[in-house]
Amino acid sequence: MDEEEEAEIKAQIAGLTEEHRDLDQMIARVSEAAPFDQLQLQRMKKRKLMIKDQLSRLNAMLVPDIIA
Repeated sequence: MDEEEEAEIKAQIAGLTEEHRDLDQMIARVSEAAPFDQLQLQRMKKRKLMIKDQLSRLNAMLVPDIIA
């Protein structure tokens, strides 16, 4: 992996981390409101989990494989 690819992956990680944090705040706000849309809340939580999985995959790409 060259430096350009690594920089691109780090940029993707930064963007996804920000989106994950924003979703977390949105979920908290929606949950606090008395009548909240359960379907919207489930969709946001599902998106948050998908982002977490993407972050894990991207971070794994940055860590070199260690041969034991």
